[in-house]
Amino acid sequence: MLTIRMQRTGRSGNAMFRVVVQDARQTPTSGKVVELLGSYNPHAKTLRVDKEKAAFYLEHGAQPSPRAARLLQAEGMKLPKWVVLSDGKQGKLRNPEKLRRNRPVEESAAPASETPAVPETTEVAVEPESSADAE
Repeated sequence: MLTIRMQRTGRSGNAMFRVVVQDARQTPTSGKVVELLGSYNPHAKTLRVDKEKAAFYLEHGAQPSPRAARLLQAEGMKLPKWVVLSDGKQGKLRNPEKLRRNRPVEESAAPASETPAVPETTEVAVEPESSADAE
C-alpha cells in the first residue's frame, strides 16, 4: 500500500520536509520513494506540491498521513471521502486539581478588620518666628 507522507530533510534546528509517495512498509528515512510530490518549509509555512500527481495517487488509493492530508487540504485539493481528518489533539491534563481555574472559590482578600494597622501621624503646626513677636 502507498502512503503520502513527510520526509524530513535539512540541518539540525532548520527542518525542511519533502512530500513523498512511499510504500507503507518503508520508513520515511529509508530514501526509497515512489514519487516526490513537493516540499514544505515549516518556518515560512510554504508548500509546493504537484497537485496532479497527488490527485493521481489519491485516486489510486494512496493513504495520506494526517499532517500531509491537512497540508493538501490547505493547498486547496479535494480529498477523497475516505480520508478522515482529525479535529486535533485533546490533551489530557495531568493534575487538573492544581490549576487555578479549578481551585475552590475563596473569599475575597483579607477583611478590613484583619488588615495591619498603619499608625496615624499627627501633624503639628509650627509657626515661623517673626521679628515683630521677638520685640
